[in-house]
Amino acid sequence: MTTNEDVRKYAAEQGIAEDEALKKEMEEKAKEFVEKGAGAPSNIRA
Repeated sequence: MTTNEDVRKYAAEQGIAEDEALKKEMEEKAKEFVEKGAGAPSNIRA
């Protein structure tokens, strides 16, 4: 399945427009990224 098909399916399941589905998914992924410890590796020194 392609990314476009995934977005269309997700939008249909959520009952929202495709652009809203993309925005929602990006917000969820950004939150997940931050929760998992996003940022520079701790072993890098300035």
